[in-house]
Amino acid sequence: MKRFPPVDITLPWKVTGGPLVTGQLVFTGPIGGHVWRSSFNPDTWKRAPAAAGVIPARKKGTEYASAREHGMHALRRLYASVLLDAGESVKALAEYLGHSDPGLTLRVYAHLMPSSQERPRNAVANVYRPAQVRNDLPLTAYQAHSALTTAWPAEAARP
Repeated sequence: MKRFPPVDITLPWKVTGGPLVTGQLVFTGPIGGHVWRSSFNPDTWKRAPAAAGVIPARKKGTEYASAREHGMHALRRLYASVLLDAGESVKALAEYLGHSDPGLTLRVYAHLMPSSQERPRNAVANVYRPAQVRNDLPLTAYQAHSALTTAWPAEAARP
């Protein structure tokens, strides 16, 4: 960061003609402004998957292989899948991705969401666990038994 400090840049916020907002960019274009997707994808990003052997290397005078799954869109999908797997809401993810409609985000990324069956089971199970046992991590049968027998008096366990 000392060698290449962030650069202040002022751009319209959210929409063309929106209020001007100044922010600091860590990554900048060749002449110091913001990075354009149309140049970053072929000039910078595609070098990485080509070097890793994911896409063919570019031959002199030609362009890299063209497919959405090989471009910056792959990073966007990775970002979305990591957040969804971590439990982020679709509404928040839509905002992070710049979608005006969370329904679009849900339609595009629903298949990346973790199974929704485990979460309600845990929620209901937590209602019946003593406060010392409740957590979001799965317990082994031994851990659950030990916690329950030490958390409740023996008399409470009898019918």
